[in-house]
Amino acid sequence: MEISTVGIDLAKTWFQLHAVGKSGKTVLKKKLSRGQMIEFFANLPTCLIGMEA
Repeated sequence: MEISTVGIDLAKTWFQLHAVGKSGKTVLKKKLSRGQMIEFFANLPTCLIGMEA
């Protein structure tokens, strides 16, 4: 799974992630808590990140 771009929908408790690969196809969709977000991004290679609140 090679992620090139991650979109994040920020909310009070939960965060929705949508990640796509270089081809533009969906690679990952997840709902994470704040603690899970820190762990997820700590283990993710460099990529483009967009946020929406």
